[in-house]
Amino acid sequence: QVHLVESGGGLVQPGGSLRLSCAASGSILSIYAMDWYRQAPGKQRELVATITKYADSVKGRFTISRDNTKNTVWLQMNSLKPEDTAVYYCNAKVALLSPIGQVREFWGQGTQVIVSS
Repeated sequence: QVHLVESGGGLVQPGGSLRLSCAASGSILSIYAMDWYRQAPGKQRELVATITKYADSVKGRFTISRDNTKNTVWLQMNSLKPEDTAVYYCNAKVALLSPIGQVREFWGQGTQVIVSS
């Protein structure tokens, strides 16, 4: 099994910044992708950022980065807006050690981000 642990959420004022992190551990052969999603109250979960693209709503404000040696991905969020309020989830597509090479998708438990004055 693989576990994703997110951290870094919290309450921040509009215009502020937060940095989310997600660390993967477990039966990992390799990680193909680690992405960030979010789900606001009453809305569907949406893709926020991958290494190659961003949602239009966060372009220029959010930056994703990844350290493959640590199986960790970060999301630097600047110029936060109230509409960024959501639970943020880490998603990883992982090739497992056992059964070797099997690719599965895993989700973290989510971290709450609230942008409010």
